[in-house]
Amino acid sequence: MAERSLSASGGRALVAARSPILREPLNVLALTLIALFAIGAIFAPLLAPYDPLAQDLASRLEPPSAAHWLGTDQLGRDIASRLLYGSRISLVIGVVVVGLAGAFGTMVGLVAGYAGGLVDEGLMRLTEVFLAFPPLILAMAIAGALGPSLTNAIIAIAAVTWAVYARLARGQVLSLRRREYVEAARSIGASWPRILLRHLLPNAIAPLLVQASFDMGSAIISAAGLSFIGFGAQPPTPEWGVMISEGRNFISTQLWLSLFPGLAILFAVGAFNLLGDGLRDILDPRLRPVR
Repeated sequence: MAERSLSASGGRALVAARSPILREPLNVLALTLIALFAIGAIFAPLLAPYDPLAQDLASRLEPPSAAHWLGTDQLGRDIASRLLYGSRISLVIGVVVVGLAGAFGTMVGLVAGYAGGLVDEGLMRLTEVFLAFPPLILAMAIAGALGPSLTNAIIAIAAVTWAVYARLARGQVLSLRRREYVEAARSIGASWPRILLRHLLPNAIAPLLVQASFDMGSAIISAAGLSFIGFGAQPPTPEWGVMISEGRNFISTQLWLSLFPGLAILFAVGAFNLLGDGLRDILDPRLRPVR
């Protein structure tokens, strides 16, 4: 029994050592919330009690009840079902925005930092143009110019997000490009794309991952904001910003129309921000506690 106890405790210690992000309760909370949103998004057709677009005017503006867990909206649509399907849209927005902005911005930063000279100057001046404007205002301008739709909102948010990755990647490359392993790769004739992708990018990825986690939350709230003012998803799409916008006329009497999608945004954005804090503490040696 003693040997089994020691073995079990040793196994738990080994798992904890291999998973430092699970040592902090806030990180576990963040991962749990993200997992719940992901499960709701993936299995929305199985979990949603009603069709998110089905109208039932006889049941309009009903408060939360056994039949409708979170109540119904002004057209009798089930809010719980719309929230579940809305999690699909919000998570897809976050993943697509971070994927597009992260990939493009990282490549710009890698090339600028490695090439230097006029290439670096030109790319960084372009980056500073995008950084000079408030992100949401610039996203509104781009989305308004392209036309109101969810796809155009994603393009607009990605267009104002990539510059941060470019600055981060460039800073990392400037500190790494004179390292011995880079000089060794250059001396044996490695091409510059190989040096960037095989030697510099893996060593510069840590701050980019942290930024990506923060930007997942930022993309969700930016998309909701654009949808709220009419530049993003359009009714009857079950998107959280659209749901808040539709419920604002009833906020003094039927609070649940805007409250529940607002809470969904709060918990989703908070979870990704907490995860970003956890990743930063783990990946930055200067922030690790001394044990």
